[in-house]
Amino acid sequence: QVQLVESGGGLVQPGGSLRLSCAASGSIFSISTMGWYRQAPGKQRALVATATYYGSTNYADSVKGRFTISRDNVKKTVYLQMNSLKLEDTAVYSCALFQEGNDYWGQGTQVTVSS
Repeated sequence: QVQLVESGGGLVQPGGSLRLSCAASGSIFSISTMGWYRQAPGKQRALVATATYYGSTNYADSVKGRFTISRDNVKKTVYLQMNSLKLEDTAVYSCALFQEGNDYWGQGTQVTVSS
């Protein structure tokens, strides 16, 4: 059974940076995608970024050029480096793993951007 545990959220001022981490336990296969999604208050959960096992990445337009997703397959961990944070980046960020037709989700970590 796969479990995902996020860390690294918190409070940051506009323009600041945060790095989120998501550590997976269990079997992670080469045909898998890991990623980050976020849900702001009153809004639906939305894609932030994803990374395949072999390093192909995909980003939401709103974070391109500011956020970077990376993945360490040995450590079974995916990271999200968030720079130039904006007020509208405030949300609960959740890690996800997609493999073999299943999806797994972490509990989420709060990111608050506020002055």
